[in-house]
Amino acid sequence: MSEEKHAEIRLEFDTPRFLHSLFADDPHNLEYLEEKLGVRAITRDGWVMLSGPKDAVERAKSVFHDLEEARRNGSTISQRDFHLSVDVATGGGDVKVADLAEVRLLGLRGRKPVVPRTPQQLEYLKAIEKNDITFGLGPAGTGKTYLAMAMALTMLKKRLINRVVLTRPAVEAGEALGFLPGDLKEKVAPYLRPLYDAMHDMLPPEEGQRYLEDGTIEIAPLAFMRGRTLARAFVILDEAQNTTREQMFMTLTRLGEGSRMVVTGDGSQVDLKPGQASGLFEAERALQNIESIAFIRFSAADIVRHPVVARIVAAYDKFRGPQKG
Repeated sequence: MSEEKHAEIRLEFDTPRFLHSLFADDPHNLEYLEEKLGVRAITRDGWVMLSGPKDAVERAKSVFHDLEEARRNGSTISQRDFHLSVDVATGGGDVKVADLAEVRLLGLRGRKPVVPRTPQQLEYLKAIEKNDITFGLGPAGTGKTYLAMAMALTMLKKRLINRVVLTRPAVEAGEALGFLPGDLKEKVAPYLRPLYDAMHDMLPPEEGQRYLEDGTIEIAPLAFMRGRTLARAFVILDEAQNTTREQMFMTLTRLGEGSRMVVTGDGSQVDLKPGQASGLFEAERALQNIESIAFIRFSAADIVRHPVVARIVAAYDKFRGPQKG
């Protein structure tokens, strides 16, 4: 059998700085490309020389074209992006970095738009667009709540909905908010802080405050959802693993005409009392294969916080594996 034909190709870019941005300004990332694809990559000035087996060189070329397209669409290439593009070139999926860059949600003035960072995040946003109710399930740091908030505010700006309702169970207080000191806002603030933080990250302070004051955005504990019908609203139920079965059923049935809901949760972080069943677990079993309801499951690979967080989650999953169930 003859050896595979050797090939060499030189790719030229506008400036050395632009080229360096394609591999996240870290030459060590090129080592990942060389190892995974079996090519040699040499950069100098504004060009990169790729050499090796013809098929491998073509795959490496596709990596740089993918990253270039994403960069020209306004994305900043991270190490995660570079690795994703290389993995796709080796047959590890079909969602390219340029595909992620095409989806651009609301961003605070002076900041870049919110974009999905992993293929599963892109799938999550597509599910929210398509379905009435979407469940985003998985570990902390995967962007479940943040992306849902970005989608909600984007739809609000486009006038596809009239209001955004953000809620989560104040399980640490047993929902007995009357026993806590201060007015209602002071009582619930500790439990709803992550939702406020996400909102303030996407809206100017004065606009966010105006929305809160006129009811366009409502942030409230789950106990305040009972008896309501939410029409033309985008509802986000956060930390759903801490809902009881009754609370989950109550919340899901609040949905009114022209509304949609995103339910986020992490089954490994249940804070309910021993023996108290999680409403999220029941919903997962009861609502499978129901029209207009989608379940998107995230893993440690989707964690977009500090890289060590993904390693922590993976280590705990491995350690707790035999104990699950």
